[in-house]
Amino acid sequence: IFQSRPDIELMLGSATDRGLFPADQFVKTDATRADEVKKLVASFRPDLIINCSAFTNVDLCESERQNAWMANVRVVENLSDAARVFDSYVIHISTDYVFDGLRGPYYETDKTNPVSYYGRTKLASENALRISGVPFTILRTNVLYGLFPGGKLDFVRWVVNSIRKGDTIRIVTDQINNPTFVDDLVAAIELVYINRKQGVYHTGGMEFLNRYDFTLRIAQVFNLDTSFIQAIKTEDLKQPAKRPLKSGLYTIKAQSEFGYRPHTLDDTLHLMKKILEL
Repeated sequence: IFQSRPDIELMLGSATDRGLFPADQFVKTDATRADEVKKLVASFRPDLIINCSAFTNVDLCESERQNAWMANVRVVENLSDAARVFDSYVIHISTDYVFDGLRGPYYETDKTNPVSYYGRTKLASENALRISGVPFTILRTNVLYGLFPGGKLDFVRWVVNSIRKGDTIRIVTDQINNPTFVDDLVAAIELVYINRKQGVYHTGGMEFLNRYDFTLRIAQVFNLDTSFIQAIKTEDLKQPAKRPLKSGLYTIKAQSEFGYRPHTLDDTLHLMKKILEL
């Protein structure tokens, strides 16, 4: 988001180098180690730190709890400690999994109650920021989709690729969210930084729908055969981690305080289709 700004010097830190960034803007670092984080921050002295890192495999978090804690909580603690020394402002990406999914969609003021270990670590990361003493903004989001250069497949491309290969996909009808187009989250990060809006904000799409209906909308835009889409319940998947079912995030606060304006679902899907079929 800041690469095109001549007045901004950008440094990217990651545990892995996928060759996505210019060498002079990228540093490979282990953010779970406090000494490495302090060294990196001291060398750059950033005004802003954006933390997008996370252990997001919800089921694996149940069995690899130490790794999940280190990646989702210790990293934030290390960044906060370093940010405090150099008076850096921190923007942290969080999730709707901090809620239990019983009475969603949720406002920022609703009570948190995670039902998975992943959700517990993400709530702990939020709390680590709250007590850190550094200026911060927490942006909660849900069901990110879009074009991630060099990254893993998002839900939309997974649906498209699977059906085009002739694979039957099992999609749940009882998980409700407002899927978030990644470009809208990027816009929210930039707006938060420009307006210096601190605190907790929810970002998400304009429409609340279950995952099965989301898949049907994808199929409609991409002209896919819906006979390959099988409707199931979440319990049929027998996943290790419990999911918040009736979830999603109200974005009224972000809209009113810093002008967050998400795209419509159909607009984003048509845009993805146009780009993917170039």
